[in-house]
Amino acid sequence: MTDRRTPFALCAGYFLVLLDVTVVNVALPSLGTSLHTGASGLAWIVDAYTTPLAALLPASGAIGERLGHRRAVVAGFAAFGMASVLCAVAPSILVLIVGRGVQGVAAALMLPGTLALLTESAVDERARTKIVARWAAVGGAALPAGPLLGGLLVQQLGWCSVFWVNVPVIAAALIPVAAARFLPRPPTSRRVDWLGAGLLALLIGSVVTVISAPSAVVALLAVAAAVGLVHAERRSPDPLVRVEPSARRPLLRACVVAGLMNLCTLGVLFVLTQLFQDVRGLSPRAAGLSLLPAMLPLPLLGPVAGRIVTVIGVWRTASAALAVGATGFALLACSVTGDDSAVLFAGLVLWGSGLGVLTPAVVTAALRSAPRSAGTASGASNASRQLGGTIGVAVAGAIAGAPDSARFVSHATFVLIGAAVCFAVTAALVYR
Repeated sequence: MTDRRTPFALCAGYFLVLLDVTVVNVALPSLGTSLHTGASGLAWIVDAYTTPLAALLPASGAIGERLGHRRAVVAGFAAFGMASVLCAVAPSILVLIVGRGVQGVAAALMLPGTLALLTESAVDERARTKIVARWAAVGGAALPAGPLLGGLLVQQLGWCSVFWVNVPVIAAALIPVAAARFLPRPPTSRRVDWLGAGLLALLIGSVVTVISAPSAVVALLAVAAAVGLVHAERRSPDPLVRVEPSARRPLLRACVVAGLMNLCTLGVLFVLTQLFQDVRGLSPRAAGLSLLPAMLPLPLLGPVAGRIVTVIGVWRTASAALAVGATGFALLACSVTGDDSAVLFAGLVLWGSGLGVLTPAVVTAALRSAPRSAGTASGASNASRQLGGTIGVAVAGAIAGAPDSARFVSHATFVLIGAAVCFAVTAALVYR
């Protein structure tokens, strides 16, 4: 990888993948009015993207290892750009949800390859840790940048602009990645577990549906998908996540923490954007700017996190970051019912700081657990994060309810307290 533009292009693709998880949050009120949809439709605008993203990420790691990560990334870039156009011109909620689903598939195809291509260029473990920290910093900045950028775009150009903005970035990133030369990898005979990926997608979609609109039929479908997935993975010669036996437990640990991180983060973000706009009456731009204190620490702390991991280890770093994030969530809960801007500011800063250190720590933990299968480990880690985010949005939405409800503020406070407790308990469990 000789062209210096290529690492930036790979990080840009990763940034867009995670940006589109949250960029529509601030646009939801405008989308609801324009496309005449209710709370359930708005929730699916978010989850239609993250559901296929979470389900297909493990299979995408296998696709990259079989066909080549560069080819997978290029194909994902192209499909993501075309799906963004479909979303931007969507005349109805159904078309938009379909477009978001295609975006999720394309994002899953390219995301594991971005990290795999970057780490393959590392000359030693120290360089690898720095690359992971920078990559994670880019991704960490994308989640809170979504509401900020989305608010600015929606207020000035309308909701379509949050999808149009992807197109020029994808076009600029596609050229250097397509032209780059990477070190050749030995061929692999591993097959892609399409059955497992399909059952996982069905399971996630069913669970999200049950959370938002309880149904006995859908619950039975979720149970059947879960049983079928376990059976299929046990019989498959090439399961979704195939690593050496010694790596299974540490990879599982890293994935669980990654999932809990995004479950709390995206659930809280989903509620906060509604609190700012529908309860406090802020404009989309003002709501996005209000989240700036949480956004700024994320890109700044990535390199710092890499050095902390080197000195005290992955899990002590993760534990400290979780404790800081828990404090931030607790302060945010205290600020919901009052007008103390200092408490709100402190909560946002601590939340963002904890997330900025935690993200590279859990990514590093996943990669170290399976160093011979960087694509698979990356796919599993990112799938866990997206799965956690998908469930987090569904749970937070179900608990908080509609923003015009009299109990919305108290229920939103409960979501924030729950996130604080979850982070604090996890911090104690992973410390060693």
